[in-house]
Amino acid sequence: MSDKPELDILFSDSKLVVVNKPSGLLSVPGRGPENQDCVVTRIQALFPECRRFPTVHRLDMDTSGILVLGFTARTVRELIEQFQQRSVAKRYEAVLDGRVDKPEGAIELSLRLDPYNRPYQIYDPIHGKSALTHWRRLGEENGRTRVEFTPHTGRTHQLRVHASHPLGLDCPIVGDRLYGTGTAPGQLKLHAKYLRFMHPKTKEMMEFSVPPAF
Repeated sequence: MSDKPELDILFSDSKLVVVNKPSGLLSVPGRGPENQDCVVTRIQALFPECRRFPTVHRLDMDTSGILVLGFTARTVRELIEQFQQRSVAKRYEAVLDGRVDKPEGAIELSLRLDPYNRPYQIYDPIHGKSALTHWRRLGEENGRTRVEFTPHTGRTHQLRVHASHPLGLDCPIVGDRLYGTGTAPGQLKLHAKYLRFMHPKTKEMMEFSVPPAF
């Protein structure tokens, strides 16, 4: 793993661990032996008490940022419930490949998988699942726009499609290999910068904030 980006541990106790995932690293194991290096396998190597399936939520391989994993079945179950009930607060930061002049807004585009072009997600107002994102313009840099995304749902590729779709911001995220002009892993300028949830054991509100590297 020496040629791979390091895993930054933000917090750990007997129930869970919070990490800052680097861009270019899978959240969970993929298919084939060449795709086993991921956040889950690294955490299992570092923490022997970690269960076989610690995943609570995921970030795309090219997305960096804050990820929480559970060490016990009960912790995983209770954290998943928080995500499903939308009591978890999440914020992302991204750089878009173009100009967005409005200061803020909301995007509501229902999404579903394109089964003929996996893992591509498409807008489908009839069969898609509801997806809502609030966004806020942070500034402009060399013709590109920095924005903050607050997703209120957790659909696959939600922010990437909402940014790139003509009915969304019509401006793909820089480095997006599926919905933009990205050509290689690790180029995507999308970072999960803030996460707040309730600790399943202590009931304490856990709050983490990590600025993007870009």
